[in-house]
Amino acid sequence: MNSKNKSENFVNLTFDDFRELAKDPGLSRHQKVGFPDSYRAGKEKGIFCDMMRKLSQLELTEKTVLEIGPGCSELPIMLAELCAKNLNKLIFIDSPEMLAYLPDASHISKYPGTFPEALKGNYVDFQGKIDVIIAYSVIQYVFADGNIFEFLDKCLLLLRAGGQILLGDIPNLTMRKRFFSSEAGIKSHQEYIGRDERPEILFNQIESGQMDDSVVFSILARARSQGFNAWVVPQSPTLPMANRREDILICKP
Repeated sequence: MNSKNKSENFVNLTFDDFRELAKDPGLSRHQKVGFPDSYRAGKEKGIFCDMMRKLSQLELTEKTVLEIGPGCSELPIMLAELCAKNLNKLIFIDSPEMLAYLPDASHISKYPGTFPEALKGNYVDFQGKIDVIIAYSVIQYVFADGNIFEFLDKCLLLLRAGGQILLGDIPNLTMRKRFFSSEAGIKSHQEYIGRDERPEILFNQIESGQMDDSVVFSILARARSQGFNAWVVPQSPTLPMANRREDILICKP
């Protein structure tokens, strides 16, 4: 794959595609994780603050935190600094190419590969011992390329009582359609293209590989049916894609 050509649209990316992006010296850190600079540059502090508002366990000390697919932007670095301050253990799971960009420290463990395979024999040791799991802008790739319920179940098994999971920055296609069908969305579209033209919104069609309301609700139902509390929570309106992305928060009672 030509990673520079692939980065132009940042669509339909796979785990191996991200490995190639990570190795491309011509891309920024935002581009390496699949975003144009305009979507992430200067905005990651706000994203991290929004994550912290939802994950109360991050404010506590001597916890164990797992981030799946952290990438190589500033977000995992902020998390590493917070965990060091609060004496928390931090586990990163991602490709070797992405993990190479992240700090090495005594409180950080790195497992190269995909989740849960990267943990190998250690997975059983972590069951019921993780306080926070973060998968930010990750679940859509699991949905497209893997088994989303297996991924969810493996996360749920790791949680300690009181633990929290944030499946963050979910691109919800039906949420996007609702926005661009609204007056605010139509105005936003017209300002972006510079023409008095309504966005084309298509309903009742097959859109394979796309997250939508049905997928989001199925995640909630799956978690709740297995004894966990789960909610869809909005992103802060100050975040760059809050009008078409949302988060799922899961807690173990």
